[in-house]
Amino acid sequence: MSEPGERAERIGLVVPSSNTTAEREFRAHLPDSVTVHGARMALESVTVDELDAMSDDAARAAELLGHADIDAVAYACTTGSLLHGPGFDAELEERLAEAAGVPAVATARSVVRALEALDAERITVVTPYTADLDAKEQDFLEAAGFEVASIDGRGLEANTAIGVLTPDDAFQQVREHVDPAALDAVFVSCTNYRSLAAVDDLESKLGVPVITSNGATLWDLCGAADIAVDGPGTLFNHDR
Repeated sequence: MSEPGERAERIGLVVPSSNTTAEREFRAHLPDSVTVHGARMALESVTVDELDAMSDDAARAAELLGHADIDAVAYACTTGSLLHGPGFDAELEERLAEAAGVPAVATARSVVRALEALDAERITVVTPYTADLDAKEQDFLEAAGFEVASIDGRGLEANTAIGVLTPDDAFQQVREHVDPAALDAVFVSCTNYRSLAAVDDLESKLGVPVITSNGATLWDLCGAADIAVDGPGTLFNHDR
């Protein structure tokens, strides 16, 4: 706990307006001395058109978070930060860092950094998305140098429908669609998919590292802000 008069560490999250998961998953694994502050970009359905339009609001949202004297900021949306392929994630990080005046990370780039920290090459991906977004995600990950052995999506567009999924749903989707043989890691995609609480059980069952969108973003953001965090799974045993 911070002492009276002592400034708490602060992180900012730029999230889709319909995201109900990112802030609470971050809060569950951060020390009490760190506060979480959110800013929202309009999004109801997880489609190419809405994700594209949403990114136009990112810099303004980051600028407003900068008014709260945050220590670092994240663009906490997976497909929204990979939509335009390799390089778009890095561009988002640059735009947010300039707008907020602090280090910035974008979820798609955080996932790449996390997989690289784990020395992962061959991965399986599970998502709540439709097939067109799964294809874009696979293309992005393969362009980043990973072999995607398989990808499974739930076919959901409404972000509120994704938000009501539970860690048990994530656990079952992974168990039903992932063969851990010859895999280096499993990636559960989407910052609105409640899956971080399933990581420890999945790693125990599968015997390989499991990362999630929020887990990778939390690990990366806290590394950028030099904040100690004790999250679930193998990833948090590695430095950024």
